[in-house]
Amino acid sequence: MTQSLSGQRRAETRLDPGTRGGPVVVVGAGPYGLSVAAHLRAAGVEVRVFGEVMGSWRHSMATGMFLKSTPAATDLSAPVPGGRLADFCRAAGEPELTELTPIPCETFVRYGMWFTQRYVGTVETSRVTAVERCGVGFAVRLEGGGEIEAAAVVVATGLATFAYIPGALLPLAPGGPGPRAVLSHTSQHTDLSEYAGQRVAVVGGGQSALESAALLHEAGADAEVLVRDARVRWGVRPKLQRPWGQRLAAPASPLGTGWALAAICGAPGAVRRLPAAARMQLFRRALGPSGGWWLRERVEGVVPVRTSCRVERAHRSGAEVHLRVGGAGGGPADHVVDHVLAATGYRLDVDALPFLAAPVRRAVGRVPGSQAPRLSGAFESSVTGLYFTGSLAAPMFGPMLRFVAGTEFAARRIAGRLARQGPRR
Repeated sequence: MTQSLSGQRRAETRLDPGTRGGPVVVVGAGPYGLSVAAHLRAAGVEVRVFGEVMGSWRHSMATGMFLKSTPAATDLSAPVPGGRLADFCRAAGEPELTELTPIPCETFVRYGMWFTQRYVGTVETSRVTAVERCGVGFAVRLEGGGEIEAAAVVVATGLATFAYIPGALLPLAPGGPGPRAVLSHTSQHTDLSEYAGQRVAVVGGGQSALESAALLHEAGADAEVLVRDARVRWGVRPKLQRPWGQRLAAPASPLGTGWALAAICGAPGAVRRLPAAARMQLFRRALGPSGGWWLRERVEGVVPVRTSCRVERAHRSGAEVHLRVGGAGGGPADHVVDHVLAATGYRLDVDALPFLAAPVRRAVGRVPGSQAPRLSGAFESSVTGLYFTGSLAAPMFGPMLRFVAGTEFAARRIAGRLARQGPRR
């Protein structure tokens, strides 16, 4: 029995529990999902991709934001030459990007859409509502009632599901955070100009906090940044030409300069073989919160930044928000604002993926000290045929997987495994 889905191929609704048939299903159409799909299709593996192309970059980034990564660390992984960001810029007649050129998010989105047309093909926008075990494969249910049989599933979703807000702030939005509430997370915004004329407290000290504060200020909001650490860290302006001695002492890598970063970027597979405690230490501390070098002049001396402080309590009084802020700089102080923007990062947790059926989530082994999935060298979880990539793989393979720079390693590993054992077109 089959069911026709609008704008899609026919989907099987009766599954054979004795065989591992069907395509590979990729859930997510961001940099990692697109890169994996491109390699699978080039290898002749039947694959179906579900999601909105570059959806997180289109809907979880405020207008006017730039990528923190340099152009050389922002390439999606194509199975053949010609799919780099620089290739897109040449094809689109756009100016050449260098390490001194911050990349607008809009440019990166257009690059992702160009990459999709060239290497991936059809991406289906139907939302995956459930992934369940069915025999040796999976039943993948779609919004609207469709269901397909999948030989394997690759989870390549964005970070929005894992948005973290400290408990002290949550009482501000009992109905849930969002742009219409007095509390929101940076991942929930595409336009910060709606806060023009309002007092906004930005909580956090990394790139999203600092860039959001700059955008708020430039849009006419009265913004202030509350940073837990003792100081704000800024990136260093790159040097296009470095003497060989400097290159030897501090080799370049996609994540910055230095032997430590070069090692973890050059050998993510070796990172996986480290003891779990060492991997988690590396994941949490290799790259602390910081702002891009090009952003500094838009924040320092422009937007008030308070360091060594922590929000201890928060409550509403009418339309106003009262924050009790304590820290090393003195006794607790009250801040009165109209909105609180949490730029407090993400907490990786397989249980936060609503489309994975509860029995599947429970069967996924976790990295000790984390709720991220434990993965094989080919990114396969303890559930045979279920793969995770992108940030969810960073506690296993190192911090490069938190960035676009990790797509090459991940896509080749996953596609290589599935091409050897998966169904063919």
